[in-house]
Amino acid sequence: MDGGTMSQEEINALLNNSGGADSGAGSASDVELLTDREKDSIGEISNISMGTAATTLFSLVNRKVDISTPVVGFATWSDICDAYERPCVFIRIAYTVGLDGSNILVLRENDVKIITDLMMGGDGTNLTGELGELHLSAISEAMNQMMGSAATSLSSMLNKVIDISPPTADLIDLQQTIDESSIDEFLGGTFVKISFRMEIGDLIDSEIMQLYPVSFAKEMCQSVTKNMEEDVKSTLGTKAVEPAPQAAAPQPQPVPQPQAAPMMGQPMMGQPMAAPQMMGQPMMGMDMSQMYGQQVNVQPAQFQAFSGAMPAGYGPENIELIMDVPLEVTVELGRTSKSIKEILDFAPGTIIELNRIAGEPIDVLVNGKYVAKGEVVIIEESYGIRITEIIN
Repeated sequence: MDGGTMSQEEINALLNNSGGADSGAGSASDVELLTDREKDSIGEISNISMGTAATTLFSLVNRKVDISTPVVGFATWSDICDAYERPCVFIRIAYTVGLDGSNILVLRENDVKIITDLMMGGDGTNLTGELGELHLSAISEAMNQMMGSAATSLSSMLNKVIDISPPTADLIDLQQTIDESSIDEFLGGTFVKISFRMEIGDLIDSEIMQLYPVSFAKEMCQSVTKNMEEDVKSTLGTKAVEPAPQAAAPQPQPVPQPQAAPMMGQPMMGQPMAAPQMMGQPMMGMDMSQMYGQQVNVQPAQFQAFSGAMPAGYGPENIELIMDVPLEVTVELGRTSKSIKEILDFAPGTIIELNRIAGEPIDVLVNGKYVAKGEVVIIEESYGIRITEIIN
């Protein structure tokens, strides 16, 4: 303050602090709690985690997936609304073990359609129709596998077990008035925004956002810092216990070296071949008697001849030991194949034709292995199977 006049920064600070408990995660103090060093740590954590997630996504869509270096910043709900004009998909990932908090991944509606079409065996161009429950279920499963692998990488970084709950996906129209707290409480204030570009072949090239509460981001930074400090302490402790390798050992006398080292097994012209000498060990290629000047009694090794008799104490296999092991028996009436379009047209009353003729014996499988044929019978009110043929 200068001469009774407040600067714009001071006015903004007073306005931010006047909210009290209502300001929540959006207060200016939350922003100040996350230092530049902590922002760098969050960026590195996200870089490693999303790199692992990209590898998992590649296996799901069978397309090359590239993710750029994450950019860490702060945002509010209005910033997210301004960045996305069309409806987008919010995927919430909650941590259940190792960390206490959640984060949200924001994907564009068109990107979700492309990813789900690739997951279903398409070429990523079938984008007609509205985004429905099928798309949301597919993208939730994809994120479950992606963020699961990311949690595994995070476990290695934090040196503790990290687990997540199954992600939930919702289609959000940011142009409509929405209570952001109904999606997640931390969206009502200032939160950490990690943005990066994701490319999937030549189909997707767009910005993806990952949203963190400030407190959750700070918890991850503290865990990483603590883990690094423990590693340094353990390393320094090991060095303090172990003696220096050459502190107490006498210095060996220098040995004249030839100008050109001979190849192993081939002496130099006019000179005998000398084996390298190891301290405390006999020379390679020299007999023990020559090394110590003593006679050594050397005899050839003798082994007992093998016999066909069974060794004592070893009995035949006892199959009784595994008689109580349960096996799954499956009776297969028939099979067929359908396209995704035909499966989506299923409804009550739909008839599916199988690849087996009426009256033909049905297959009996044990743990997935084809073992017998049989015919269907009715036992009181239940179906049964009468074995008619055993398959060798």
